[in-house]
Amino acid sequence: MPDRTPVRLGEYESALLEPGQLASRDVDRLHALQTRGCFTLTRERTGWRLKADATVGVLVLDRVRVVVTPKFAIPGEQLISWLAYALGTPVPATARRWATGPDGYADLIAAALVAECERLLREGLRRDYVRHGSVEPVLRGRLDVAAQATRRYGQLDQLHVRTFDREADIWDNRVLGSALKTALGLTSSPDLARALHGVAGAFPQAPTPAAALRALDRTHYTRLNARYRPAHTWARLLLRGGGVTDLLTDQGATADGLLLAMPALWEAVVRRLGTEAVGPYGGHAVRGGSGVGITVRGDLGSASTFRPDLLLSLPGHDTAHRTLLPVDAKYKRYDRHGVSAADVHQLLTYSGGYASADAPIAVIVHPQPGSHARRTLQVRGPRGLLGIIHVLGVDTRATPEQATAWIGSGLR
Repeated sequence: MPDRTPVRLGEYESALLEPGQLASRDVDRLHALQTRGCFTLTRERTGWRLKADATVGVLVLDRVRVVVTPKFAIPGEQLISWLAYALGTPVPATARRWATGPDGYADLIAAALVAECERLLREGLRRDYVRHGSVEPVLRGRLDVAAQATRRYGQLDQLHVRTFDREADIWDNRVLGSALKTALGLTSSPDLARALHGVAGAFPQAPTPAAALRALDRTHYTRLNARYRPAHTWARLLLRGGGVTDLLTDQGATADGLLLAMPALWEAVVRRLGTEAVGPYGGHAVRGGSGVGITVRGDLGSASTFRPDLLLSLPGHDTAHRTLLPVDAKYKRYDRHGVSAADVHQLLTYSGGYASADAPIAVIVHPQPGSHARRTLQVRGPRGLLGIIHVLGVDTRATPEQATAWIGSGLR
């Protein structure tokens, strides 16, 4: 990989690039990422101003290498644990030896892929029957009668045959080979690059990253390939560039970058945290956010619908009745400043639409490195109480299991 000028910035920070640092196709790509809410690129008198939005990761351009670091400083072990928790995949056993490198998420995800691929190699790669057509001096497999008649004209010195052999060159392995190759172009760590290169040689590759992604989308897991699921999870992130718009959908960059949308990541974390936290107390998540959600009609254009990130159904004092609790994930520094008026209005709408009239309660969950925190906002009007908003700060330096237990105590 040619040397590129490193450009480091944090979330919501900006950097000034010289005019010659961006090629025309780099400008086109950054403008495309701008439409997805990843970066903002503006032309200035002295060059280009590049501003990162709520996105972290690595973007490799022709002449520069952009590294966007998260605004929450989280050690590598906790970082990969939370990411695995959001994706619903096991944390690789080697996570305890990792540290957050200069490339942050990119190196951690590549290291997670290496760890899972090494595990698959130790267990033995999955093999399946692959169909081949060849010309042989003796009959092996099935005779391809049509090819024999049209190409050899009845001669029997060479036979067109079709064989089925058990090989490792199948799509379960090809997608991993393609992801390992993609990771090689992203990492700047010599040690990780050597590990990626060593493992990649044992895996076949798909013709293109797009073909590998299509194969991942078609994959159905059975007892034969269930052990590939964690490795495929990390491969999907790398091949899709992290999913810059939605962590779990195919709307991101597909090459030369690994960008993670942090609000989407935090929403995935909060949905799982809340669901698991209330399970032991008889609570559960309401699938689909209770039907159509809150709908606005009568305005110009079509009706709009919105719903909280998580809606929990909790047992009430009377076992015959249950209460609804709206929970919204906010990837904001609410450990440093107060809740914005817009978020207060939003949560009041959720509590009015879902919670009971005698207990109009809603919950905000935000990341808070260092310690758990809880505060309660009471919103009152001339006629009394309008709503109560519990603001829960989850310690991202804790383990997901510890955070689940703490959230459970706060939601009861």
